[in-house]
Amino acid sequence: MLVTDNETLLRRYGELAAGDTVVGRLRLRPGEEHLLLDLQARGVRMIPPATSQLCSRSKVFQARILAGLMVPHTRPVYDLHDMMRLVSLYTRETVGPVVCKLDRANGGTGILRFASIEDVYSQAALGVLPFPFVVQPFVRDCRDIRVVILGETMDAYERRNPDNFRHNLHWGGRSRSLTPSRDQLRICRRAMERAGFPYAFVDLMESGSGETWLSEINLRGGLRGARLNQQQYLRAVEEIHQKLLADRIAPGTGKPDQV
Repeated sequence: MLVTDNETLLRRYGELAAGDTVVGRLRLRPGEEHLLLDLQARGVRMIPPATSQLCSRSKVFQARILAGLMVPHTRPVYDLHDMMRLVSLYTRETVGPVVCKLDRANGGTGILRFASIEDVYSQAALGVLPFPFVVQPFVRDCRDIRVVILGETMDAYERRNPDNFRHNLHWGGRSRSLTPSRDQLRICRRAMERAGFPYAFVDLMESGSGETWLSEINLRGGLRGARLNQQQYLRAVEEIHQKLLADRIAPGTGKPDQV
């Protein structure tokens, strides 16, 4: 069975079995991510893969598996025990201001800056900050670069907001096209490979000294500031989906299985 829409997926969810394929991002409510695990455990193929879909939904999961590409000492925080360990680490490393990323917030609304790790601990201990979340050192005067990789199609641009460290284009920021460096593309490819992204919107941070780190990765994102338009994006994604489906051949027929 080949499922290409969420309505059919939910209606026939119990019938799916090993060898079946689900194409497209699953529209899941918070708490329904276990369906990704269930489908994968049953041998149902997902395009895009389950890991990339979960990464797209959770900044915490991204930090869990991609922290090696992020600002040093970036950590996912699940409870107060993690928070206490992070207080000790940041104190030893003399980390000053920090950034906290709320797990499911988008558009820059969940990016919080604190003067110190102790401030984050106080807010978490008082129940103001909901677990889980991500904490990382605050990097001053960094460039915000978005790289869109859709198979052979690529676009990249810098986002800058002189009045807001979040550099969000929705709140007064501006963009300009650029060509990412070889090292920046390497970081993008490593993140995509590790998390199973066949295509991606990759956000990078570049420090004043030229170091680049992964900020976030997603299967989809806003195109404001990009040279690509929505139609081009959708067409490129569909082409990638079709290429990934090309090896789904019915035995002895040389043709794709029947839907």
